[in-house]
Amino acid sequence: MRKLSDLLQEAGVSKVKLAKYLGVSRQMVYNYLELNSIENWPSEKRILICKLLGISEEKPDEGLEKLKVTAELMEDIETRLDAANRNSNNADIYFNMNNLSKDEHTLINDLIFLIKEKFSDEKNKDTYYEFLYLYHVLQSIDNIPEIKYIFAYLSKTLGLTDPNEYKFDENSQFILESIVFTAMNLYNNGGATKSKLIASHDRFVQEIESKKEEALSRTQQINTIKLQALRELGYTSLTSENAQEVLNKIAEIETRKVG
Repeated sequence: MRKLSDLLQEAGVSKVKLAKYLGVSRQMVYNYLELNSIENWPSEKRILICKLLGISEEKPDEGLEKLKVTAELMEDIETRLDAANRNSNNADIYFNMNNLSKDEHTLINDLIFLIKEKFSDEKNKDTYYEFLYLYHVLQSIDNIPEIKYIFAYLSKTLGLTDPNEYKFDENSQFILESIVFTAMNLYNNGGATKSKLIASHDRFVQEIESKKEEALSRTQQINTIKLQALRELGYTSLTSENAQEVLNKIAEIETRKVG
């Protein structure tokens, strides 16, 4: 059903959004779109897609053929998706979403839907590590701006974002995107073999290990200063009552060492 698939894409309706609206998995959405006619869809889902597009439930295929994507249609579709989204707020089950904008609210719900689906309908040996690594990356996104630039680059390569759109630092994004594009071309076109990159990867490993050693050394240093602060203050352990006093003493000790 190429017409429907193209129309949904043009209207900005992703497979995730459609799956959420229909109450099925993304794979089931793909299965529906492979059918020759909307009339072959399960009746409940056929009614839902007709309502979403604003076409006749009696002759959906004819309505689909006549349908054109306009600003008005896109607005109508978004309104219907929003209404359906409000009736199935997965995120609200877990935390208060009242202080979020509509777009933020929708995005969080879409993320929860996608993650839940991956761990249920499409679970495989890679799923856990895919999301574990993503979790690690998201934890560091505030300290490493390149993470945001890489996410933007990937969105652009997938055709989901205008390649000339820069939501972060334009100059930094431009440079990183150009470098990553060059590297991906080498990777995809066989210009970089494992044998040629062994030395580079060794440096990569050494740099990471060096950073870990520095972090461990800093942690040990902080623990040593904390013990010294506790001894000087006459405490045996850090508690909620003495925390501020101990922190002030730690800062004083560090100042002494710098001097």
